Amino acid sequence: MPAPSRLLPVLFLEAANLTSGLGNAVVMLAFPWLVLQETGSAAAAGAVAAISALPALIAAPLTGWLVDRLGRKPVAIGADVVSALSVAAVPIVSMSIGLTYGSILALAIIGAIFDPAGYSARRALIPDAAQASGIDTDRLNGIHEGVFLVGWTAGPLAAAALIAGVGPEAAFWLPCGLFLLAALAVAAMRVGDAGQRGRAEAQAAGTPESGLSELVRGFTALWKDRALRALAIAVLIIAAVYMPTEAVILPVYFNALQNPAGLGIVIAAISGGSMIGAFGYGWILARVRPSVLVRIILIGTTLTVLPMTLLPPLPVLAAFGFLLGLVWGPFNPLFSTLVQRRIRPEEQGRVYGVQLAGFYAAPPIGMVVAGISVDALGVSVTYLALGLLLAACAIPIVFLRSIGDLDNTHE
Repeated sequence: MPAPSRLLPVLFLEAANLTSGLGNAVVMLAFPWLVLQETGSAAAAGAVAAISALPALIAAPLTGWLVDRLGRKPVAIGADVVSALSVAAVPIVSMSIGLTYGSILALAIIGAIFDPAGYSARRALIPDAAQASGIDTDRLNGIHEGVFLVGWTAGPLAAAALIAGVGPEAAFWLPCGLFLLAALAVAAMRVGDAGQRGRAEAQAAGTPESGLSELVRGFTALWKDRALRALAIAVLIIAAVYMPTEAVILPVYFNALQNPAGLGIVIAAISGGSMIGAFGYGWILARVRPSVLVRIILIGTTLTVLPMTLLPPLPVLAAFGFLLGLVWGPFNPLFSTLVQRRIRPEEQGRVYGVQLAGFYAAPPIGMVVAGISVDALGVSVTYLALGLLLAACAIPIVFLRSIGDLDNTHE
């Protein structure tokens, strides 16, 4: 067991991970609520969420390039400072000249642009923190995802309490403080930067990149690795199919039942299972090969989603939701492990940026299609169709030969 003082890099990283994740979760709820208060329009609130996601989609690969170019710590610190300023502007503008729909949208866009940079940079810092602290990188991958999920789950609760207590404008002071704490925590880390070392070695060897080739390196590195490419594509499809469950299907279903508490129970069950799955990742990977774990995740996701599509009684629905989170929880830590083992350190930030861009792009498409389908066909038919589509996408991946190549990794 490393000495407590040696664990400081990990403790600082996870403090930043928790506070930034909590801050983003508060902002995610506070912005739509603020728009509803100012305009009274649900469509306007939805438009803010959708429009602010578009710049982030474009920015994610670019911010991944910044992580590899400028360094992991500087980008993580800078992203959180800019995020703090963007959310602090909300109450300041409200008190000075007043908020309009346009100003709210502009501030939401500014904050969203820099979110991918901080997320990718902190994720890229995991092996540096693990090495400095003398703990297993795979274990830290799971801890990192679990801590993020704690913040992401607690954020909406904190936002709801703040909105009820001080109003949506003043609620933004909390994420401002949280983002600044995240920046300070990363600044306090005393770690190396494997990405910058790898970049320096590449330049010394006479193989520097510049211009467009450097910007698209994340795409090409991911695409050339057949196993990672198959896994990334599969997960993007699954995300596009699954995310409408939480954003469209379940809210519409429980709204029709006039049971908002039921929705909260199911979402909490999914989140709780995900946290346990993520925290248990290091223990699981020590006993199961990556290719086997991928197959467990894909098959387990299918077997838990399909019963949920039948919309059983609440206790059964919540139980399968918990199992769904449990089997899906190890995925993000596993993807981090595979990137760390298969992608050169100086390219990892860009690969994370590409993956993040896909997550920004795929779910909104699924949500739009699901919303149209619910209006036309109803919740039951749409949910069953989504479940069958998820199975049709996930199960064939299990039998791909390239998935077996995930075991051929190097530390």
